[in-house]
Amino acid sequence: MASSSSFLDWPFFDDSHRELTGRLREWAATRLMGPATADDRDAVDTACRQLVRDLGQAGWTRYCVPAGSLPGAAQGRGRDAFDVRALALIRETLARHDALADFAFGMQGLGSGAISLAGSPQLKSRYLPRVAAGEAIAAFALSEPDAGSDVAALRCRATRTSDGYSLEGEKTWISNGGIADFYCVFARTSGPVVRADGATSSEGITAFVVDATTPGLSIARRIDTISPHPLATVAFRDCQVPLIQRLGAEGEGFKIAMRTLDIFRTSVAGAAVGFAQHALDEAVAHSSQRALFGKTLADFQLTQAALADMATGIDAARLLTYRAAWLRDRGERATREVAMAKMTATETAQRVIDRALQMFGGRGVARGEVIERLYRDIRALRIYEGATEVQQLIIGRDLVQRTAEART
Repeated sequence: MASSSSFLDWPFFDDSHRELTGRLREWAATRLMGPATADDRDAVDTACRQLVRDLGQAGWTRYCVPAGSLPGAAQGRGRDAFDVRALALIRETLARHDALADFAFGMQGLGSGAISLAGSPQLKSRYLPRVAAGEAIAAFALSEPDAGSDVAALRCRATRTSDGYSLEGEKTWISNGGIADFYCVFARTSGPVVRADGATSSEGITAFVVDATTPGLSIARRIDTISPHPLATVAFRDCQVPLIQRLGAEGEGFKIAMRTLDIFRTSVAGAAVGFAQHALDEAVAHSSQRALFGKTLADFQLTQAALADMATGIDAARLLTYRAAWLRDRGERATREVAMAKMTATETAQRVIDRALQMFGGRGVARGEVIERLYRDIRALRIYEGATEVQQLIIGRDLVQRTAEART
């Protein structure tokens, strides 16, 4: 526990982050009493809606929106900037208590992030205060049945009309699908362009805000996964979207999506660290009490070595996570560092939780046990907001690019 209670002394943080984390830990310890839901879909939806309201009333979801975008904020430089360190700290803390609470918080930020980054003043004033207060649930609608990691392959169309656009197509794997009040949707406003190397260009993609009540938007299918949270396929059929609901200029959607992901991937790393720390805490407590061959499990050198590897991996992931967040908050180029943090934290958390489960033996795979739930909860983090393999490509490409820049 020493590592998790002292890392706030690292120079990445200032007093506001330490005070924030202290308050959140107290709140979470009393308000989040472990997993809040059963695996029943309706119960999960209800719990997620309630968690968004609770997080909003407690003041936590306001960090999902840049402070300068809220009513009464001071004007000036940096008013549209996220506090990425706060986002990662909040997700680490929530993930240590309840995966659904972490999900509810994280999706408020990701789902509305495109509005924060590219929305008109009218769109910001209409949506962001409600997101910050937990009064409106947001969703990020990018992935499609044949376009996940390869965003350039998306086929959802936005055809220009006299007063806006008509959306046609499907989005899938949409978190908060079915409970969201609005969706940030990415669609093609011009046909795909095939480059000389055979790859499809990301040009011609535009972003929109679409209210859940818009005629032509429907939930085509609810999706169940091993880690229960609201997830769905969203269909658009002659869905009329006014011009004022467009985010940024036509054709800027890909850049907006990548900027959004680049910010919130760091918070995914924070959540992974939280899951891993929870697993380590459970493993230390269990191994210290579990009697085995006249000793406790923790007395065996094999157990101590495993715990040492787990603790070291968590601290390494945490260092990468908060270095990336710190660089982002300083306004520095950090795409590679963010990818390193996301990849390392999620892969490390998977290994830590797997080793913790092994220490629990048969109890570790029993449905409803803490470690079993963590084992299911962590798996998706290695995929969403850029799979591990995508992060490797980002790191490698950036390394080659920076090396070439240094030579010129």
